[in-house]
Amino acid sequence: MEEKNSLYKKEAMLAAKEAVQKDIEKFQEETKERRHELSRLEAKLTKKEEMLEDKEIKLSNNESELQKKIDEVSDKEDYLAELVQKQLQELERISGLTIDEAKNLLFEQLKADLQQEANALIRENENYIREVSNEKAKEILTTVMQRCVIDQIVETTVSSVSLPSDEMKGRIIGREGRNIRTLETLTGVDLIIDDTPEAVVLSCFDPVRREIAKIALEKLVADGRIHPVRIEEMVEKAKAEVEQKIKQEGENAAMEMGIMNLNKELIKTLGRLYYRTSYGQNVLQHSLEVGHIAGMIAAEIGANVKIAKRAGLLHDIGKAVDQTQEGTHIELGVELARKYGEKEAVIHAIEAHHDDVTANTIEAVLVKLADAVSAGRPGSRRDTLEIYIKRLQKLEEIALSYEGIKQSFAVQAGREIRVIVQPDKFDDVASARLARDIAKRIEEELDYPGQIRVTVVREIRTTEIAK
Repeated sequence: MEEKNSLYKKEAMLAAKEAVQKDIEKFQEETKERRHELSRLEAKLTKKEEMLEDKEIKLSNNESELQKKIDEVSDKEDYLAELVQKQLQELERISGLTIDEAKNLLFEQLKADLQQEANALIRENENYIREVSNEKAKEILTTVMQRCVIDQIVETTVSSVSLPSDEMKGRIIGREGRNIRTLETLTGVDLIIDDTPEAVVLSCFDPVRREIAKIALEKLVADGRIHPVRIEEMVEKAKAEVEQKIKQEGENAAMEMGIMNLNKELIKTLGRLYYRTSYGQNVLQHSLEVGHIAGMIAAEIGANVKIAKRAGLLHDIGKAVDQTQEGTHIELGVELARKYGEKEAVIHAIEAHHDDVTANTIEAVLVKLADAVSAGRPGSRRDTLEIYIKRLQKLEEIALSYEGIKQSFAVQAGREIRVIVQPDKFDDVASARLARDIAKRIEEELDYPGQIRVTVVREIRTTEIAK
């Protein structure tokens, strides 16, 4: 039994020793592998250290080389700066100019070159604009004049009233002329009873008073009862009718033009133009035409249509009162427009449409243009087309009869003659004398309404060709 136990112990001891021996061998193997790995890592690290040392050496060499080059560049810069300074000093000595003076000279030269190029560009654009604008202006004016067709009413300073018989003339005169005196006193109109059969002529410079007298006389003739009291009644009724007609015509004109906020008193004043004529042209119809033309041109070119139409309608408003108040129709028109609260743009257009002041807005220029178109076209005024053309031809013939005249043009419907003279034959004094001589000849040889402006143009042109 003891022997078996002893045997078991020996076997266990042997087994334990073998297991320990295996563990020792295994541990030694692992230790060997780890040492080998560490040796390999150590060799790799050593190699990297050697590489870093090489790179550090190269970097140090590069830094030394770079510093050397920087030093060389710095030396060269100093040398170049010294050389430039010497050259500048030499240039200053040779040219006699300092650096600032040379800069200013160069700047001025550059500025002159740029100005020359700008002038060339401006001339090119001006030529293009002139070519295009002329065609566009013709197109706009032609279109506007075709669209604007307004009947013109021709009135004179006299009116006639038809009578049923010549016996009525005696009744109009009355006993010892009391009837005709009463009518003339109440209306301010002259009654002309001559040999014209069955008609009485009314003469007065004021068309409103003449219209009142005409209506009153027609009512008296139709009624048959003609005496001072009846005459006074009919005159009052005629005044009421004319006032109503004036108001209605003013409202119609404003409505036709699309202007709805005119002052009531200004509407009445505008309506008075219905009975006002200028060279045979009805002023209210002329004002409507000017408003339409100015508005249509404004729409074509992008200007303010409302201002153009309003100013066009009101541009001759002063003619409604110029026969009874002191001042020109422009001065009176400006006064009326300002009194009744019109905008400054409208007032300026009224004031500038005959060049009393310089037009400084596009709407004022358009009103001036529309006024010239309406008043200047053949047939708009009392002159026949033949008389109109002959007057224009005569104006140009008078101007061309003088020596040294290059060209002459009758413009503004015969209101102005422009004479272009040869500049080598006329100086400023001679040009002024020529304008005065032509004006005197026009006064002596022509009959014309209003005024004719004589403008002498003396122009010198210098042309060079760059090859």
